[in-house]
Amino acid sequence: MIYAASGREDSYGNYDLYMAQKTNEEWEDVYHFGLGINTDQWEAQPSLSPDRKDLYFASRRPGGFGGIDIYVSHLKPNGYYSQPENMGPGINTSGDDQCPFIHADNQTLYFTSNGWLGYGDDDLFVVRKQPNGEWGKPENLGYPINTIEKEGTMCIAADGKTAYYAADRNDSYGGLDIYSFELREDVRPVKTLWVKGKITDKNTGKPVVSTLELNNLATHQTISHIQTDDAGNYFMTLPVGKDYAFNVNSKGYLFYSDNFLMANKSPDSTYIKNILLEPIASNASVVLKNIFFEVNKYELNPESQTELDNLVRLLNENPTMEIEISGHTDNVGKPSDNMVLSNNRAKAVVNFLISKKINPARLVAKGFGETKPLADNKTEAGRLQNRRTEMRVISQ
Repeated sequence: MIYAASGREDSYGNYDLYMAQKTNEEWEDVYHFGLGINTDQWEAQPSLSPDRKDLYFASRRPGGFGGIDIYVSHLKPNGYYSQPENMGPGINTSGDDQCPFIHADNQTLYFTSNGWLGYGDDDLFVVRKQPNGEWGKPENLGYPINTIEKEGTMCIAADGKTAYYAADRNDSYGGLDIYSFELREDVRPVKTLWVKGKITDKNTGKPVVSTLELNNLATHQTISHIQTDDAGNYFMTLPVGKDYAFNVNSKGYLFYSDNFLMANKSPDSTYIKNILLEPIASNASVVLKNIFFEVNKYELNPESQTELDNLVRLLNENPTMEIEISGHTDNVGKPSDNMVLSNNRAKAVVNFLISKKINPARLVAKGFGETKPLADNKTEAGRLQNRRTEMRVISQ
């Protein structure tokens, strides 16, 4: 938990940012963020992105565009947060811009401002992250959410429609009261579910500290990038409405891949996915679940890019590893045609790797057609499981 506090012995200014961590049902202070994030001015109203990579907060420090500006600090590989960046004139104005709230979808930011065109004092605004990673133009949430009075800090539930905010209005009991309302559809974030589980070694059952990444299959945009705790546990947000590649990586192991195809469905439950990672060893294998082809075709679909990049990374990190890429089909059609198709699909993957400067001597392509099914071909679910591309380690 990241919070603001004042009056402490280690404080630099009016309010500083601190982080606490819950262990054994108790909260313990981990650290004061120190100079850079904290100054001798006022730093408050922190909001941490769901993947913990971006820390948004408000500050009165000099050098901004107005009285209070919104800043963001990014998590560095060493586990510390970077020097804060002002979010710029696309969000900050000559007035006060504050109370940032990044939704669990990691794409929608809400804040208050008295500098953007509004109805009165502080109004609530929404701004969305674009596919290129840049922020769009802020949009006023409109009446009756905003009034001539002062609307303050807002947060939104994972369902994407239930909102809570503080406001000083004519029906308030005190200075600021808490209100709840349902967001209009046009200003809602993406409904967000969760996937959680534990990563363990397939052979020993011991936890494996790993990194997990969720990527939009269509745009290849990284939606979330997190690391497990020391016990291998993870918890990741899962915005609905898109198709995602889900990858798990840890040094010394084959990567694990899966997908969440949510573009045409909106499930209501969370996912529990416990994952067994395969140590790199001769004959170790993994199904490449995010390699995609059209029916009866062997040209790689653009959605395969994330998986192919992971395969290139694995081979570059293990420069002596030799692998076999194998293609497999279901039993629909002629066995001879399936054998040719599966072989051509395996070759397509190998040719991509060669195009990325992987030595051809390290690569073997082989098609098995319908001869090695994983499931019964009598059902569509079984046939889908049998249509696959696999990678097997020949030698390390």
